[in-house]
Amino acid sequence: MKSLKRNFKSDSQSNTISSKTFVRSTKSGKLQKVVSEIYLRSDIPCSSKLCPLCPSIAPADANGNVPKPILSSRPAGTKAFPAGHYLVPDTNAFMNGMDLFEDPGAFYDVIVLQTVLEELKNRSLPLYNRTLALTRSEEKRFYVFFNEFRLETYIRRNEGESINDRNDRAVVRAAKWYSEHLPRRKCPAVVVLTDDQANLQKAKAGGVTAYSLRDYVSCLENVDRLLDMISEARQGQEDRPQPGELIYPEYYSNSKILTGLKAGVLHQGIFHVSPYNYLEGTVQVAAFDRPLIIIGRESSNRAISGDSVVIEVLPKEQWKAPSSKIIEEETLNQNDNPEVEETEAVITEKERRALQEEVKKAHGAPTEARSQPTARVVGVMKRNWRQYVGTVDPGSTGSFASQGRKQQTVFLVPMDKRIPKIRIRTRQADELVGKRVVATIDSWDRDTRYPVGHYVRSLGDLETKGAETEALLLEYDVQYRPFPKTVLDCLPVEGHGWRVPASSSDPGWIGRKDLRGLLVCSIDPPGCQDIDDALHARPLPNGNYEVGVHIADVSHFVKPNNAMDEEATARGTTVYLVDKRIDMLPMLLGTDLCSLKPHIERYAFSTMWEITPDADIVSASFTKSVILSRDAFSYEQAQMRIDDRNASDDLTQSMRTLLSLSQKLREKRMEAGALNLSSPEVRIETDSETSDALTDVKTKASLATNSLVEEFMLLANTTVAKKIQSSFPQTALLRRHAAPPASNFADLNDQLKRMKGFELDVSSSKALADSLDKCVDLANPFLNTLIRIMATRCMTSAEYFCSGSHAEPEYRHYGLASEIYTHFTSPIRRYADLLVHRQLAYAIGYSGQGSEYVDEGLRNKSKLEGVCKNLNFRHRNAQMAGRASIEFYVGQALKARGETTPDSGINVEGYVIRVFENGAVVFVPRFGVEGLVRLDDFELKGAGEGRRESEFEIENYRLKVWEKGREDKAASVELFQKLNVRVSSEEKSGAREKGKRRVRIVVLAS
Repeated sequence: MKSLKRNFKSDSQSNTISSKTFVRSTKSGKLQKVVSEIYLRSDIPCSSKLCPLCPSIAPADANGNVPKPILSSRPAGTKAFPAGHYLVPDTNAFMNGMDLFEDPGAFYDVIVLQTVLEELKNRSLPLYNRTLALTRSEEKRFYVFFNEFRLETYIRRNEGESINDRNDRAVVRAAKWYSEHLPRRKCPAVVVLTDDQANLQKAKAGGVTAYSLRDYVSCLENVDRLLDMISEARQGQEDRPQPGELIYPEYYSNSKILTGLKAGVLHQGIFHVSPYNYLEGTVQVAAFDRPLIIIGRESSNRAISGDSVVIEVLPKEQWKAPSSKIIEEETLNQNDNPEVEETEAVITEKERRALQEEVKKAHGAPTEARSQPTARVVGVMKRNWRQYVGTVDPGSTGSFASQGRKQQTVFLVPMDKRIPKIRIRTRQADELVGKRVVATIDSWDRDTRYPVGHYVRSLGDLETKGAETEALLLEYDVQYRPFPKTVLDCLPVEGHGWRVPASSSDPGWIGRKDLRGLLVCSIDPPGCQDIDDALHARPLPNGNYEVGVHIADVSHFVKPNNAMDEEATARGTTVYLVDKRIDMLPMLLGTDLCSLKPHIERYAFSTMWEITPDADIVSASFTKSVILSRDAFSYEQAQMRIDDRNASDDLTQSMRTLLSLSQKLREKRMEAGALNLSSPEVRIETDSETSDALTDVKTKASLATNSLVEEFMLLANTTVAKKIQSSFPQTALLRRHAAPPASNFADLNDQLKRMKGFELDVSSSKALADSLDKCVDLANPFLNTLIRIMATRCMTSAEYFCSGSHAEPEYRHYGLASEIYTHFTSPIRRYADLLVHRQLAYAIGYSGQGSEYVDEGLRNKSKLEGVCKNLNFRHRNAQMAGRASIEFYVGQALKARGETTPDSGINVEGYVIRVFENGAVVFVPRFGVEGLVRLDDFELKGAGEGRRESEFEIENYRLKVWEKGREDKAASVELFQKLNVRVSSEEKSGAREKGKRRVRIVVLAS
C-alpha cells in the first residue's frame, strides 16, 4: 500500500490540485497561511478482470511488476443479482458485520475503499487489522481501491459538511464510478452496503444500488445463520428491545476519571475474576501491595475479566478478606430467562444471600487481620472482548423450540467460567443446542444484567475431537489457519530438494565457517522433528575445552518484512498440543530445511566458548556456519549412551564432557541464586498407529541429559544477550524476569508456617532458593516439589522487552539469577529468537547474501516494543493452550480406559493445595492436573447420598465434611495433606461446561 502511494505522487500522469487553504497561528503568535495539496491521477486500477483498460495503464510496483487484477470476471450471483455483483461496504457495514465478511461461504469480490479503511483504522484498530487480513486472502478477493487519489473518485469536503457526510458521498461516488467505468455489457451490479439510513438514501438518490446488511443477507443462502452474525448492538433501533430499568451505576466521565487518576483517588488496572468465585474479582494497582478486591456484580459494574478498568477504593469498614467459598454461577443462576430484563436486579436473591454470608464472615475477628482493601469499578478504559467459545444453554430456549425460525434470545454460556453468560439473538436455536458455538460481545448497557452479543459460527458437536480442539485454539487466540499462498511463495523453490551449496565459492557460503568436521549431535524429546539446536565438545591442547551450541539458521530463509516474516510475527510461537503442533513456520522449514537433522548438511548460527575443566568461561565467539550433525538422540537415548561403559567413541566422550561441564555450570548458577522451581509435566501416550487411540498418561522423567541441554542453552542465551546489547543499547530484544514483591508470597508463607513450620525468605532469589531447599518432609518426598509448584505461581511472569525500555538493573532475570538474558536457541518455534539472530548477525558484521540483516526494524524501538507485546501475549497463551490440551486428553484417556464413573476411576495420590469452606482443590501428580473437590466428592465410610455439611477452620486451613445428621462419619482434609483419591472422566452436565469432559476427583475415606 505504501509503495503504491509513492508511485501515485511521483508518476507523470498525476494532476496537482490545491484542496484546502487555511490559516494557523505559530508559537510566536504570527498567522501563517497553509496550503494542503493532494496529488490525483487517472491510472489507479479498478482491479477487475472485466476491465480492458486498467491493465495497460496501471503503474508497476517497486519491482517493476504490474499487479494482477483481483476482482473476479464472474462474481457470485444472488437472488437479487443473478448476473453477479461487486460489493462496496461503508465503514459501519464493517463495524456491524465483520464476522459476515470473514465467513467462507459469502461476501466475495469486495472493494475496500481507502476512505473506509482509514476511517475504520481510527474507529477500531482490531477491525482494521481484520480487514487488512481479508485483503491478503486470495480466495475472498478483497481489493483496496485508493479512491482518495483517483481523479474521478476524489471529492472535496463542502463548507459546513461533517466528515462523516463527506465520507458517505465518497463511498457513493466510488461505487458510481465503478458502474460507469466497467464495460456495460459485462458490468456486474455494484452494490453499496450500509446500515446508515442517510447513506442508503444518498446512494439511491445518486442512482447507485444500495442495501442494508440485513436486506442483503436476506438474499443469500444460509440466511438464518448469516443474519445471526450481524452485530446485535448496532442493528436498527426498530429491531432492538426497549430499554428497561437502569440497574448498573453510570461510569464516571472521562474528565472525572483523568482528574481522579492524576490525584491518586482513582486507580487503573486489569480486572481479573476468580476462577473459584464468579462474584469476586481483583485489580492490582501500583498504589497497593496486594490486589484490590471487587465484590459482586454491582461493584464490578459490567467489567469482564481482562478489561482495563478504573476503580475507586471503598471505605475501610467495607474491606474484607478474599472469599473462602466456592461460588459457581452454574449453581446459582440455572433458570435465568434470557428474554426478561425489565424486572431484573443487578444480583439475584441467591447471589445476594451468598454475598451476605461472605460479609458476615468478614466481620469476624479471625478474618479482620486478613482483610484487604475493596473497590468498585467506575470506568472501563479498554475492553478486552474477544470471540468466546461456549454452548447454548438448553434451558434458555424454553418454549420457543416449537416456534420454527422465529428469532429468539438465548444464553451462550462461555467455556471460561470467568466470563458471564452472553445474550444472543438467533433463528437457529434448535440446531445450536449440543454444539460448540463461537460468539462475540457487542455491548453491555446499564439496563441489561448480562452482556449482549451475536453468533459467529458453530464448531461442531460437543466433545468431538475436532470441535474441542478448535475451541481450545480459539479460546487462547492461537493462529491456526493454514499458511496463505503469499507465505508459501516465500519458501525456496527447490522445496525438499534444497541443499547447502556444494561449492564454498557459492554466495550461500559467504561469511560462514565450515564446521562440518566437528562431532555435533542433538538431544531432544522423543519424536522431535523441529530440531533447533545441536552441541559439540572437544579437548584443546591447553587442557581446556571448546564447546559449541549450534542453532538452526532460520534467518537465512525468513527475510525481514516479507509475507512469511509478517506471518511469523503474528503467530509469535509454535503451539504444542497433545495431538498436534501449530507451527510458527511452514513445515518445509520447521521440520526439514532448518531442522538440524543428522547426516545432512545444514546452515547454523554457532556460539562457541573456550571453557576450563572447572566450567569457567575463557572466551566466546559467534559465527554463521555449516554443520553436519552426527546423530539425533532422545534424552533417554543420550543418557543410555553416556552411561554405557562399553561406549568409548569420540561422540560419546564428547557428550560425557558436555554432561560434566553442564553439572558444574548448574552448580555455579545455583550458588548465584538461581531458582529450581517446578511445574507439572505429563506425557499422553498414544497408539503408534493412530494418534486417536490414547493408551496412558505418564509423568515426564527428568534425566541428567535434560539438564545438560538446558545449561548450555542458558549459557548461549546469556552470552548472546551481552553481545546484542552492546550493539543495540536501545533496541536489543531481551528477556527479563522481575523480582516478585514479597506480598506475592504472603499467603503461601503463612500457610507453610502454620501447617509445616517452614518459612520462605523472599529477600532475594538466593535466599528464596535456600529456603525452598529446606522445605523437606522425609515422610513425604513429593512435598518439596509441591511447594515449588505453588511458589512458581507466586512469581511474576518473565517477559520480552527492548533494552531501551528499562534501566540496566531491571534487565535481571530473577529466576535464573542472570544479569542479562535473551532467547536465541529456538528460532524455528519462537519469533523472538529469529529477531535475536538478526541482531547478532548485524553485531558480528555478517554480510551474507545482501543487506537483509541491515534491517531498520532492528533499531526501531517503537516497532520492537509492539512486537514484544505480541510475543508476550502469544507465549502466555501457547502455554495455557498446551496445559488445557493435556487436561482435555487426560479426560479422554480415562474415558478410553472405561474410567467414566467415580466408582470405576483410578486410585492415585493427591495433594490438597487449597481449602474452601465448601470444597478443596486437589493436585494429582500422576496426571499433572488439579481439580475442585466439592462436598459431594467426599466418599464417607458408611454414609449415604444425603446432604453434606461442613465445618471450615480458616486459620488452620482444615475442612471437615459429614452427611447431615451423621457427624460421626466425618472426613477432614487440610492444606498440603496427601490423600488417596479416585480419578475418573466425567461429562459435565451443566450448561456452562456441558459436553466438556472433566477429570473428576473423589477423596477416599482414610
